[in-house]
Amino acid sequence: MINVWGLILSYLLIFAVIGISTVLQNKKIINDEGARKFIHIGVSNWWILAMLFFTGENAIWFAIVPPITFILLNYLSYRLNLLSAMERGGKGNLGTVYFPISLFILVVLTFGVLKQPMIGAVGILVMGYGDGLAAVIGSKYGKFKLIFGKTLEGSITMFIASLIVTITILLIFRVPNPYLIALGVAFVASTIELFTPKGLDNLSVPLITSLALYLLLLI
Repeated sequence: MINVWGLILSYLLIFAVIGISTVLQNKKIINDEGARKFIHIGVSNWWILAMLFFTGENAIWFAIVPPITFILLNYLSYRLNLLSAMERGGKGNLGTVYFPISLFILVVLTFGVLKQPMIGAVGILVMGYGDGLAAVIGSKYGKFKLIFGKTLEGSITMFIASLIVTITILLIFRVPNPYLIALGVAFVASTIELFTPKGLDNLSVPLITSLALYLLLLI
C-alpha cells in the first residue's frame, strides 16, 4: 500500500510544482526561465519521495511509472506547447523530455539493478539544484562567458551546489570519506554541465554524475 501512496504523492508533488510555477509566471513574479528552473529544481525532489515510499521487491515497478508518464507528457508539451512554464522561451525544448528519461534510466539502474537508490539521488538532485541554481545565478550575475552561453559564475555555483548536495546525501547514508568523494563528484558534475549544450545536460549530468559516484564508491 505504501507504494500506491508513493504514486499518489508523486503526481501531487509534480503537478503542484508545475501549478505553482505557472501561477508565479502568470503573475510576473518570475520570468519564463525562472519558471522553468523552479520546475527543474522542484521535480528533482521527487527522488527523495521515491526513496521514502517505493520499497520492497516491487518498488521499481511503481517507481518507473511517474518518469514514463512525464516522458510522454513532456513530449506532448514539447510538440504542442501545452505547459509553457516548462518550455524555454515558450518554445519546445527537448531538455524537458530528457529529464524524465534520466529519471527512468536511473530508477531502473539504482532501484532495480544496483539496489542503491542513493546513487541515483545524487545524480538527480545535483542536476536539479546544481544546474537549476547555476542557470539562475549565471543569467543574473554572470559576467565571464565560457561556452554554450554559460558563465564562470554559473559553473562555480554548479560546483558548490553539487558539493553541498552530495555531501548531505553521503552523510545521511553514512558513506565513508564523504567529503573527498563529494569533491570528486562535484568536479565531474560541474565539468560535464559546462561542456554539454543546454538541454542535453539533463541527460549527461545526472547519468555521468551517478556513474562517477558509483565508481568512486568502488574505489
